[in-house]
Amino acid sequence: MRVFPYPDTGPPNIASPTRYLAWLASKQKGTLCAGIFFGAVLMAAQAAMPFFLGRAIDGGIIAGDPTALVQWVSGLLVLMVVQAAADTASHRAAVSNWMQAAFRSAQLVGHKITRTGDALPSSLSTGEVVSTAASDAFRLGEVFEVLSRLAGAVAAWLVVTVLIWQTSEMLAVLVLVGVPVCCALLLFVVKPMQARQREQREASGRMTAVGADTVAGLRVLRGIGGEHIFVDRYRAKSAATRDSGIRVARSLADLEASQVFIAGAFSVVFTWVGANLVLDGVISPGELVALYGFSVFLMTPIRAAADAVARFIRASVGARKIIAVLRVEPNVSDDGPPAPAPPSGSALFDERTGLTVRPGRLTALVSESGAAAEVASRLGRFEDRVLEEARVRWGAADLRRVALQEIRSRIVVSEAGPQLFTGSLRSQLDPHGRHDDAAVLRALDAASALDILEGIDDGLDHEVTERGRGFSGGQRQRLVLARAFLTEAETLILVEPTSAVDAHTEARIAARLRDARGRKDRTTVVVTASPLLLGVMDSVVFLDEGRVQAEGTHAELVAGNSAYRNVVIRSE
Repeated sequence: MRVFPYPDTGPPNIASPTRYLAWLASKQKGTLCAGIFFGAVLMAAQAAMPFFLGRAIDGGIIAGDPTALVQWVSGLLVLMVVQAAADTASHRAAVSNWMQAAFRSAQLVGHKITRTGDALPSSLSTGEVVSTAASDAFRLGEVFEVLSRLAGAVAAWLVVTVLIWQTSEMLAVLVLVGVPVCCALLLFVVKPMQARQREQREASGRMTAVGADTVAGLRVLRGIGGEHIFVDRYRAKSAATRDSGIRVARSLADLEASQVFIAGAFSVVFTWVGANLVLDGVISPGELVALYGFSVFLMTPIRAAADAVARFIRASVGARKIIAVLRVEPNVSDDGPPAPAPPSGSALFDERTGLTVRPGRLTALVSESGAAAEVASRLGRFEDRVLEEARVRWGAADLRRVALQEIRSRIVVSEAGPQLFTGSLRSQLDPHGRHDDAAVLRALDAASALDILEGIDDGLDHEVTERGRGFSGGQRQRLVLARAFLTEAETLILVEPTSAVDAHTEARIAARLRDARGRKDRTTVVVTASPLLLGVMDSVVFLDEGRVQAEGTHAELVAGNSAYRNVVIRSE
């Protein structure tokens, strides 16, 4: 098995579930061929055993020939050794095929999650994505595990047909035609099972989504007494998932019963015909024993085919969910030759609003609606489609054409919703490890967040829980602000950086903002309507109806623009 993670092998074929499965198969041809070969050898050896046993009875025991008996029994022993070796090899290859397909799919989903940004959660729920990576990928891999057994079943069917032909042409034709017919009859049971499995998978995704949303907002829900509402909702979704799972189990039980009935009926018919041939003196007792062994063995190909179809259905459902994730296009991409990045200190100009962000200044954006936040999103190039309609220029360059890596390293947007992950607090604040502890502490001081260290163990080595749930909303916001300061970005855009803190803390942050970002080579844009922050800005831009309506200092706009004054007063 190849080492995980796998190298990039190009984009997968996501035209349909079948083509995606075929693409996966093309990436593991070696182990697939090995599994199919050893599976065929295993089943062919098993299929030949009744033939050797019948010959031992006729040619050795009934004929009284010890030499022939030893020869045929030795052949049986050789077949047993071949079976043991082939069984071990085919099992290892089958598990390898399963794991390769599952982990390759999980890797593709993981890469898509990291590269798609906001486009993925806006298209699919968190629960759907989690279920796809954790469950669907492994269900999909099952079809590659069963391929070796299916190939073996086909090989066994052909071997048995050839061996029976030497005894009775009529029975050989019965096997050649009857086994595929029995497999086809199982499709009447398989088809409704496919719809029920799709229904169960969708119900499971909805249940996981509700669970993820509940866990994410647990602190807030407890604070407002709404926890029981989401618990009841999760209970209802769980019950729906359970009921759909029961329906799937019924279909599986129907399939299992159909396998036993159809294979058993075929075995009875086959044995009855063979017994009549013995009574008519057409075949010998040893051949009858062989035929009975064949009749029992022929249940194996039928059951293997039914199992393969059931697993292919599950794999198709899983592949469809994986394809849904892989088809989500990122909001931004470098899809053409990049334009040269502008020199340091270049201004940003937003054509839609007429806003010019001058370098080396503290600039605030104020709007009554969400226009200011939309401008911040455009300046950070978070959605190329929007930039095609309303261009942003960075110096002389079209921002849409500048390489993403260049933009992300020089223009940093710290959004309103603070995001923290698991790991040490130091790694949260300085993910790239570019700063010493003194610099980290200075950033915390600028964000008025030093008091947070006093309430936790191990200081900067404190282990942050998932999503920073161990901190309050205001604490998370200040930690994220400190992290933004530590980026030392050429242009830093802060969206509502103090919306969750009290007035005293906000005043301290405002007073320290210039020290943290006041260098001539650094530009800072703050989306806010807070008078405390607006009072320390070099320039305040007021947006009204999607356009720049006024620009000046906070004091000038308060004195001379009633619309601006009303927005600021409402925010106090």
